[in-house]
Amino acid sequence: MTTVGVIGLGNMGGRMARRLVDAGWEVVGHDPLVGRAEDVGAEAVGSPAEVARRAATVLLSLPDSTVVEPVVRDLLTGAAPGTTVVDLSTASPESTVALAAEAAARDVAYLDAGISGGAAAAEKGTLTIMAGGDAAAVDAIRPVLAPLAATVHHLGPVGAGHTAKLLNNFLNAVTLAATAEVMVAGQRAGLDLRTLLAAINGGSGQSFASSNRFPRIVEGDYLEGGLTSRLMTKDVTLYTELLARLGVPSLNAAGPVASFGMAAHLGYGDVISNRVVDALGDLAGGVRIQQPITQEFS
Repeated sequence: MTTVGVIGLGNMGGRMARRLVDAGWEVVGHDPLVGRAEDVGAEAVGSPAEVARRAATVLLSLPDSTVVEPVVRDLLTGAAPGTTVVDLSTASPESTVALAAEAAARDVAYLDAGISGGAAAAEKGTLTIMAGGDAAAVDAIRPVLAPLAATVHHLGPVGAGHTAKLLNNFLNAVTLAATAEVMVAGQRAGLDLRTLLAAINGGSGQSFASSNRFPRIVEGDYLEGGLTSRLMTKDVTLYTELLARLGVPSLNAAGPVASFGMAAHLGYGDVISNRVVDALGDLAGGVRIQQPITQEFS
């Protein structure tokens, strides 16, 4: 099999690299933290340029465009013509389009491929990928993406994938913050939260947060390892910048900006964004939504 490179081996990138290794791909990896490549079964290399020298397809899983840009420029110094770079980060579409032009000048294909589903989906290989770029190039790398994703949606030209990811992440942020608020209120009101969630998920308030996150959180499982509150705030900020460029009013961004910014201020910035419910609980006087285990005796 062709060697695949992965740059950025954190919560998401590490899980995706492990999926590729387990699927039989030869994987070379680079991360600033020593040992991460070996931890997921990849061969560690010393720079993005070295990754590109070793791999015909390079996947990026990085925090934002300020990190992506220097990594890609280093990578391009080692990339042979015909290399494909797939940016799985959540990044600025404007930056993505500019980087794609730099890559094209070196005969390197650049695809933006926003991912959704969180750490659990990365672990299972059931991510949703929103791809932008040349359709033939997207089709060519589908075998690489197959161990990572249940579905790959081609949204359009370069930049379309990251645009779709920002729109998706905004909805994710809104529903997570709003559901966290409702759970804290339900707890203060004395409701049984398992029953409340069952009612919400059978009604019009249902969301990914209510059906996939909070049934676990009320049992004490915060699904650690996913997007942090600090990164969620970054994503919503990128969303508002995108809407400003599109000339579309953003009337609903204040809620998640306030919620996740508050969580970061209270010390939850670098843990999973699901902990926003604890930050809201702190402001409500120390509320925690974990429910006692009920036992039935015969």
